[in-house]
Amino acid sequence: MKQLLTAILFLPISFFVAGQSCTTAGQTPTTAFPVCGTSVFQQTTVPICASHSLIVPGCTGAAGSANYQDKNPYWYKFTCYQSGTLGFLISPLNQGDDYDWQLYDITGRNPDEVFADPSLIVTGNWAGTFGNTGASAAGISSIQCASDPADKRNSFAKMPSLIQGHTYLLLVSHYTDSQSGYNLSFNGGSAVITDTTKPNLKFAEANCGGDIIRVKLNKKMKCSSIATNGSDFFITPGNVSVTKATAINCSNGFDTDSVEVQLGSILAPGSYTLNIKKGSDANTILDNCDNAIPETDKVSFTLLPLQPTPMDSIEPLQCKPASLRLIFRKPMLCSTVAADGSDFAVTGSYPVTVTGAKGSCTGGAITSREIIISLSQPLYRAGNFTLTLRTGSDGNTIRDECNQQTPAGSSVTFTIGDTVNADFTYQIVYGCSTDTVNFFHPAANGVNSWKWSLDENKTSTLQNPRSSYTLFTTKQISLIASNGFCTDTTSRSFTLDNFLKADFDTYEDVCPNEPTKFTSLSQGRITNYSWEFGDGTGSSQSSPIHIFAGPNATTPFIVKFTVADSFGCEKTIQKTIRVYSSCYLAVPNAFTPNSDGRNDFLYPLNAIKAEKLSFRVYNRWGQLIFETNNWKRGWDGTVKGLPQPSGVYVWFLSFVDRDTKEARQMKGTATLIR
Repeated sequence: MKQLLTAILFLPISFFVAGQSCTTAGQTPTTAFPVCGTSVFQQTTVPICASHSLIVPGCTGAAGSANYQDKNPYWYKFTCYQSGTLGFLISPLNQGDDYDWQLYDITGRNPDEVFADPSLIVTGNWAGTFGNTGASAAGISSIQCASDPADKRNSFAKMPSLIQGHTYLLLVSHYTDSQSGYNLSFNGGSAVITDTTKPNLKFAEANCGGDIIRVKLNKKMKCSSIATNGSDFFITPGNVSVTKATAINCSNGFDTDSVEVQLGSILAPGSYTLNIKKGSDANTILDNCDNAIPETDKVSFTLLPLQPTPMDSIEPLQCKPASLRLIFRKPMLCSTVAADGSDFAVTGSYPVTVTGAKGSCTGGAITSREIIISLSQPLYRAGNFTLTLRTGSDGNTIRDECNQQTPAGSSVTFTIGDTVNADFTYQIVYGCSTDTVNFFHPAANGVNSWKWSLDENKTSTLQNPRSSYTLFTTKQISLIASNGFCTDTTSRSFTLDNFLKADFDTYEDVCPNEPTKFTSLSQGRITNYSWEFGDGTGSSQSSPIHIFAGPNATTPFIVKFTVADSFGCEKTIQKTIRVYSSCYLAVPNAFTPNSDGRNDFLYPLNAIKAEKLSFRVYNRWGQLIFETNNWKRGWDGTVKGLPQPSGVYVWFLSFVDRDTKEARQMKGTATLIR
């Protein structure tokens, strides 16, 4: 989008294109193009239209913001077959055009919900830049709004992460008011969005009249690849011609998995094979990546004499089902299904009440072979049950499309597993260097599978695992428990708070017979403190004050500090303390840098309490020849390694008194003697 945010503040912006709603296939979410991740989608032109306002996180809703919309759109639909990142490139045929885009996760949702539910938005890019856009590894992590067209850094978003099994919609919006198109390609990411399943015929069945064969494909395939004259199919044995093929729901999209094949005459009861061949369009049926169903592919079906359609099975149940999906071998008449559920009764391990029933009806006529039976409440407890058909409040059981009634008393059985609970407990066994945590799960309701995430990249599949930790921090633990029917997840955190550290703060240089403060910086659940000051005395306080009588004649004092916690663990640290014979600060008036170990350096003596110290030395011409902030580092009588001549040198000393915090300055002269 071209507008700068600064411009938007002064000029009302609207993306609506008056009187031109989007109706072209592919320009609405429900008619989105199916995506083959290996293909380059070439849109040579883009019809001008707009139908809906859009929510753009971080861009819409703020004062002065632009009104975003599906302007001149095309939509693309795909499924993630392997989790990973999604990379793609939108390359305008005219590099002076501005294209924007937004990605939605519509798993289990109506595609049109993208216009109202912001939670479906994964990411997008509505920058004002021209030319190429898309998602790349080097892209920006946040959604870009109207921005400077010259700032190409905004053109790409960071590749989003896709989740296996989820369904996505990609909106490509052409902001520029032209019909010039673009190329769309998917590359650079690690997610797989191409269905590698080989296309084939799944099954076929004849209708009651024997003149229509309903064909199911093993996945969605291109509507445009199905010859309408039925020339993709032929029937064996016999001499029955195929006159027409109708792809189901192709008026609302580009692909289908269902075809009705019209025959030129009626089949007699018996067994047949539906074969596939190259039709008048020079191909068989193609999937969305243009892979063809092999000409050798075929599927058998049997046309039976008219007889009632039995209840076939109940679709595999999920945990805590609140409804049952009853499957039939033929489509059933919707008008014969009692809405109050009185056609059905459930008996078994405990009472179950049926409250309703409905079919997935098309035009109110027949179902798609399934009836959804509603229950008064979800089935939480394990049990074995029987679903029995009976005469309902409408005076019949149910009838199939051939008007044959399934007999009352027909039944199917099903089994429910217990719900499970992944709640767990734990016991911490504290140690000094390693903590051990024992985890417990009761395995109630038949739980036989455990997947533990135990922090620090530790995992386990045991019921009651044990884990050791050397990092004493907060741990995030999760458990997925399953009995093969129901699954539950629980997460908990706890803190291993027995971290122990010994440390203290004090002055490393102190004066004799003056109080010296020792401040404990230790961490942990400390119960005992033990100080040894190196002069034969000690303390059990946390932060004691100690007076050193005088300097050690040979070496500095070694102060040893030990802390212990409630678990009996100990940590020790020691530091060197030097006690000087005097704290009187003075600068010698002479020094002899002859390396004899006596008076070889010029520096402030006993500057123990001098903070923010600066010591400088000048020669007779006023040139600075030495400077230090460390009073223990003196001048050795050289400049750049060259010995300086004997004579008088001027020194300046500034510092802050540690006790009074008073700033002080001193100056004087010193004679260099050689």
